[in-house]
Amino acid sequence: MPPTIVGLGGSLRKGSTSRSALQRALAGAAAAGAETTLLDLRELELPMYDPDDDEPTEGAATLIESCHAADGLLWSSPLYQGTISGAFKNALDWLHVLGRRDPPYLHDKVIGLISVAGGTQGLQAINTMEFSARALRGWAVPYVVPIPASWQVFGEDGSISDETVEGQLERLGGEVVRVTERFAADPALHRQAECAEAAERVLVPA
Repeated sequence: MPPTIVGLGGSLRKGSTSRSALQRALAGAAAAGAETTLLDLRELELPMYDPDDDEPTEGAATLIESCHAADGLLWSSPLYQGTISGAFKNALDWLHVLGRRDPPYLHDKVIGLISVAGGTQGLQAINTMEFSARALRGWAVPYVVPIPASWQVFGEDGSISDETVEGQLERLGGEVVRVTERFAADPALHRQAECAEAAERVLVPA
């Protein structure tokens, strides 16, 4: 069966450039043989995550179940105030519900990271997403795509005028598929037991 890659992101803005970037990366994943799904934050209409009342709404349930079932993920966030958007962080907070699953969270899922900035910086959002991927027990691929000066890259209709950026996004989608297939093909790469043993070693006093 082909791997399932889920794209999560975009912003609440109607003409979201981070959503356009995500769509192009998903196209790269599809070209590499994956089945793809787009989770658009604007359409999910997620309420703020409240740990005291975490019964998922329809949109939150779609997010949670799609991410849990996925073999790999692509994340794309705009850069707001030097970090990921509040809407994207809220979506990641809803994934805390997956801590009750077995395996928990996004264990051993491969994640590709994209950020889109209006200015000259973009890596801050990438770094934040990488920390979150690690906390959710996923594996972020080393190849990332931070896109600065988005107004020079995207048209008002979401089209990409920069062939280099377009190629980078498609390459990222393909890379997520490649690594996902490596994980699926090699049982030794499923490290739940190893992670548990490492956690126990950390807790042992030196």
